[in-house]
Amino acid sequence: MRRDSRLSGVLHVLLHMAEQPGPITSEALARAMSTNPVVIRRIMGGLRDRGYVHSEKGHGGGWTIACDLAAVTLRDIYDALGKPELLAMGNRTEAPGCLVEQAVNAALGETFDEAEALLLRRFGEISVAALSADFHTRLAERGGSPALETNHAA
Repeated sequence: MRRDSRLSGVLHVLLHMAEQPGPITSEALARAMSTNPVVIRRIMGGLRDRGYVHSEKGHGGGWTIACDLAAVTLRDIYDALGKPELLAMGNRTEAPGCLVEQAVNAALGETFDEAEALLLRRFGEISVAALSADFHTRLAERGGSPALETNHAA
């Protein structure tokens, strides 16, 4: 089963953008993320609608951060993505006639709800700025430049 990696990808893009002194194009972000610029533009549109990023067209244009990353949490970005499914597991059927399956669904459903609530609460406790600080700590330990082209080394 394919996992939804949009949250991870968007956070990755935002952290790259935070390192840039000016606008960065969808093409440059797409190269860093090994994807198509159309994918970047689609994702960024939702962030722009929430006021997290800004775009400028034309020569010298591109995407820039439009918010204080310390005030934006992983939960905020998750919400901006349209609240994708968090858990890949689910019930075999949603409205079973079998009493055994009803018991299984009840136990699993309650547990899934608790797990989602915990995960979303934790997302709300982590700012994008905290991720940026972690990146800078790792960069300082490894040495090098925060340039988009160089910080993907193993």
